[in-house]
Amino acid sequence: MSKNINDSRSDINTDTNELVSSKKKTKKPSKYKVVLLNDDYTPMEFVVEVLIVFFSKSEEEAMKIMLHIHQKGLGLCGFYSFDVAETKVTQVMAYSIKHNHPLQCKMEKG
Repeated sequence: MSKNINDSRSDINTDTNELVSSKKKTKKPSKYKVVLLNDDYTPMEFVVEVLIVFFSKSEEEAMKIMLHIHQKGLGLCGFYSFDVAETKVTQVMAYSIKHNHPLQCKMEKG
């Protein structure tokens, strides 16, 4: 029997013609937290709107997160892959600037 060079999941033991598994374990990609930060100028309604539009939160869930941000200084919007988290932060920041609000959004390895 010949050994398939491109087969990275199994090898053939030529002494006994047994299939020997050599699966490579892949590491799961890191997740990143996207958080909104409290400030004294951005209206609460705008924060709720951002949570609904960019993070697909229900109005009730957005209200809870907004109140948490208001009381604790920051609030979790979700966990995402690096690319998605980076895109969401960029979109929220651009939207905030467009509407003349100082709302800050950042991502942290989570």
